[in-house]
Amino acid sequence: MTTTTIKKAVAAADHPILLESAAQLSAAEKSWKGNKLLGIDTEFVRERTYRADLGLVQISDGETAWLVDPVALDDLEPLRRLLVDPAITKVLHSSSEDLEVLFHSTGALPVPMVDTQVACALLGQPLQMGYHNTVKWFFDIEIDKEQTRSNWCKRPLSERQLHYAAMDVVLLPQMVEKLRPRLEQAGRWDWLVEDVERMQAAARQDIDPATVYLRFAGAGRLDNTSLRALRALAAWREEVAIRKNLARGFVISDAALMNLAQSRPQSVQAASSIEGIHPRAAQRYASQIIAIIAESLGDTSPIYRPEPFNADQNRQIKEMRGVVQNRATELGIEPALLASRKELERLLRAQDSDRPIPGRFLGWRKAVITDELLALGRSGG
Repeated sequence: MTTTTIKKAVAAADHPILLESAAQLSAAEKSWKGNKLLGIDTEFVRERTYRADLGLVQISDGETAWLVDPVALDDLEPLRRLLVDPAITKVLHSSSEDLEVLFHSTGALPVPMVDTQVACALLGQPLQMGYHNTVKWFFDIEIDKEQTRSNWCKRPLSERQLHYAAMDVVLLPQMVEKLRPRLEQAGRWDWLVEDVERMQAAARQDIDPATVYLRFAGAGRLDNTSLRALRALAAWREEVAIRKNLARGFVISDAALMNLAQSRPQSVQAASSIEGIHPRAAQRYASQIIAIIAESLGDTSPIYRPEPFNADQNRQIKEMRGVVQNRATELGIEPALLASRKELERLLRAQDSDRPIPGRFLGWRKAVITDELLALGRSGG
């Protein structure tokens, strides 16, 4: 990679090509073909909606930056074809949210794909290193961060927004050209491939409304009757939020659902007076809430609750974290890249209940850390 190549990429961000018509998108698709690497990024807005609203898709080969405008375009089929083209590796950075919004906007995920944030972490960089810091590390280039909170669905987009969006993608192909040989030399390219596949699988998986109650802080302290009510109410809210494409809190807040589950009002008036429930939400949903609570009172089905760890389990978690820390130090990576505390807790719960171990602990992590952690659990520390 030469200084000239980097300068070309940066210059491309000064003159991005905005694709606002089917003809423009079709012409760009022809230009994309034949590339082995294309950087991809998205800009979106998620404030009041359940699903993020896609505002822009940036694509670059390192010499040209194309900005696909989904607000102006009715048909994103050429973009979908690019995402699934097996001959073109798509390069993204910190891609979890990008994958989600692309999947729900086009029905496709970028395959094959590289995530440069994960790639950098496998080489010892901070696990959550943002794109701007990554560019600084690689190329010693400072990128403007002022447009991060822009409304990407409002038109027209300003010149500064377009430049910012293009800069977020033009250097991605060059990053991979530097990262791949280093990962291959370290024997970690396959690790990256596995982790990306896991991220893609997560993007395809919808949330199960029946398990949303487990995300509530304090749910484990509720009695069974209250917990069943919370399970029913949380599932109902999730379904309403999906159907209306509203953020959960704009249906009814977590605090209000917890209060409803514990007090279990039996009249619309009582439900409407629950602390935390907005008057508009009470007007729209109080009758449904009463019916859901009443039905939950007759529910005798088993309900899962994550019991607090006892002293012995907490000791095991501490020892497991020590093993992870030591192994991470040997590998020169952050411990959380191997396993976070929450992931270790899931592993221990699975082991204690003879359930399959979480997928996070399969693949390359199995030989690197999982077998040792399982042996530690079997020995009781």
